[in-house]
Amino acid sequence: MKTQSILICGVGGQGILTASDLLSDVLLQAGYQVKKSEVHGMSQRGGDVISTVRFGDQVFSPLPALGETDYILAFEKLEALRNINYLAAQGIVLVNDFEWQPLPVAAGFEKYPQDVVERLRRLAGELVLIPATRLAAELGNDKASNVVLIGLLASRMQIDKPVWLEVLRKKVPPRFLDLNLKAFESGYGFKA
Repeated sequence: MKTQSILICGVGGQGILTASDLLSDVLLQAGYQVKKSEVHGMSQRGGDVISTVRFGDQVFSPLPALGETDYILAFEKLEALRNINYLAAQGIVLVNDFEWQPLPVAAGFEKYPQDVVERLRRLAGELVLIPATRLAAELGNDKASNVVLIGLLASRMQIDKPVWLEVLRKKVPPRFLDLNLKAFESGYGFKA
């Protein structure tokens, strides 16, 4: 299998690194070679966070080249747009329909772009917009939006669903397991 790339992006506190850890464990469990990279400099202050996960028969680098990423899993719309140059021509963008106000916007110096979704639609091979934060909140905790997004990604990949569920059961603390299994199912069964 040729090497495939997934870029996960969002802002600090959304569970990007947890999601990339879960994804890496699923891919390892499925028998792939996996390499992962993280960038999370100002993440504790709401700054951008990026993790790349590459997998295949042989993976030589954790970092994809521009135009080489098969999936972008974005926890926030503007972060998807910021990283769109990594997407392959027919790549898939899975985006949480959520807006985080960057500091210049929150301070009133800038406005949040109103055409983010339209621009993503033009640039992606396929775009799926999912209200992951709302779906997780309806389940009882909006912090489970990262697992809603993992469920959506799982529905698009060629890895058996039981592998995903097995990793969730191993990695998620027991007191949060029921919520996370429901969050995964919510994303997995989402119809755009």
